[in-house]
Amino acid sequence: MATEMPKKDVVIVGLGWTGSILAMELSKEGLDIVALERGPMRRTVPDWQYPINTDELTHAHHFELMQRPRHSTLTMRHGLDDTALPYRKLGSFLPGHGVGGAGVHWNGQNWRPQVAEFRLKSYVTETFGADVIPEKMQIQDWGVEYDELEPYFDRWERLIGCTGIAGNLNGTIQPGGNPFEAPRSADYPLPPLPEGAAARFFRDTAEAMGLHPFPRPGGNASRAYVNEYGMQLGPCTYCGFCEWYGCYNYSKATPQTCVLDALYQQPNFEVRTGADVMRVELASDGKTATGVTYVTDDMQEVFQPADLVLICAFPLHSTHLMLLSGIGKPYDPRTGEGVTGRNYAYQMMGSTSAYFADAEFKPFVGAGIDGYSVLDYGVEQIDFAKEGFIGGSYISVGHTNGQPIRSMSLPEGTPNWGAGWKKAIGDWYGKSLSVSSHGSNMAYRDCYLDLDPTYRDPYGRPLLRMTFDWKQNDIRMTQFMKKQTEAMAKAMQPDSFKSSYKDADSHYDIRPYQTTHNVGGLPMGNDPATSAVNRYLQSWDVHNVFVSGASAFPQNIQFNPTGAVGALTYWMADALRSDYLKNPRPLM
Repeated sequence: MATEMPKKDVVIVGLGWTGSILAMELSKEGLDIVALERGPMRRTVPDWQYPINTDELTHAHHFELMQRPRHSTLTMRHGLDDTALPYRKLGSFLPGHGVGGAGVHWNGQNWRPQVAEFRLKSYVTETFGADVIPEKMQIQDWGVEYDELEPYFDRWERLIGCTGIAGNLNGTIQPGGNPFEAPRSADYPLPPLPEGAAARFFRDTAEAMGLHPFPRPGGNASRAYVNEYGMQLGPCTYCGFCEWYGCYNYSKATPQTCVLDALYQQPNFEVRTGADVMRVELASDGKTATGVTYVTDDMQEVFQPADLVLICAFPLHSTHLMLLSGIGKPYDPRTGEGVTGRNYAYQMMGSTSAYFADAEFKPFVGAGIDGYSVLDYGVEQIDFAKEGFIGGSYISVGHTNGQPIRSMSLPEGTPNWGAGWKKAIGDWYGKSLSVSSHGSNMAYRDCYLDLDPTYRDPYGRPLLRMTFDWKQNDIRMTQFMKKQTEAMAKAMQPDSFKSSYKDADSHYDIRPYQTTHNVGGLPMGNDPATSAVNRYLQSWDVHNVFVSGASAFPQNIQFNPTGAVGALTYWMADALRSDYLKNPRPLM
């Protein structure tokens, strides 16, 4: 029998970016709050103090900060008639484990979507006609416009000390920035980091080609900074240990460096680690939540009653929890009915590697956001009817790290093993760069999440099942980007280059790492027939359950999702504080 804890006003599932921000904001209302985190406590000190943090084998290959498949995983298949098999070894994506979540091990790259991306279906239909939307593509509007979210993007960027140069300031194009970005009300809070050698080379080449390069924006502080919660960040020292690592220098924006130490000082906040939430408990009528049940590390079952349940887990896990809890009708791809699990999407990546025998790029002088980018081939810049696809991509060059095990890019013709391979590693270190495209991924009727009928987790619950594969629309988009990255690489006059892009015969491969930008499953919107949460990220079916994070994306944007996640979190917090708490009810 479960132990019942004293009732709380708010229970938060997961203490990463969104959970920490919501806890901080709601603590100002005097609410009694508990956050449940299934992983361990993690702090900058002692967890990432130098030199612990710079252990490449531990962090980048043994995945110290990531969830272990033996504790939490999913099954995956390509099509409805395939049998899904478990994801037993970390590869394609890497959910974080412990306090801070994936917000600990990101690079810090931070973007605002273009205006059209928030109303993608309307934009496509109005601009090109509904006929350009392929059969079974299931794109949707978000239910919220960019103009509504702009103040929350600004607040998020000030929270993380975002660096960059404004390109569109209140509708006026600014020199040096991204001329294709959505209009912003204020410049970035910090100037950009000085660019590395490869980024500078790309900037000069892009300008010569008539493109519009700008510094890659993100949460690596370029100077000392204090945010609204009194959290202090120090300037980045280019250690080259951002992605898949915590930051020992207090320079990379993470929940630890931007929120948590301020949150821990709030007397009405409590965090419990080693608390794995099994399900949201519902009242007898199924219309409200009464709290959550979780299991501790020593396998004790605990019921935590609460008036308000905020699900703030990684997108895949939030969807899994909603399915296990029976909140919302599970999505059925054969009928198109149901919403929980609908519109799972990923990210379409590709790159062209260029090799220069006489170059010295010094990649070990790296930062998570080092680089220059162009958005000349973004969603709003492409004629979908002419090109035959819906979507877009930004293109970048920069060196985030020069870690020796991960920095073994070699030109074609190099031996695959032995003395020749070993010599080539030394000969080519620091002499290559990657022209990378980071593209959108649309939603489709047969790409979704549900409960697996066969495989179960250590608690006996069905695993989450992912049904996903690449579609020809997105293949055409990435092949278009291949032409652009190869043209840019050729313009740099390398000794050789090679490309890695999906083609018409490609299927999604869950084994090699690609990106941890998993989105959808609980799409937001204004129509309960096609969305799991409304425009305020509130469950349509259980009004005191709100779900934050990229699970709300109706399809994936062309950018890293964290900037949009941060803005949506502050948007949701504002709706809770200004409206819902005064009169708990469905907000739509």
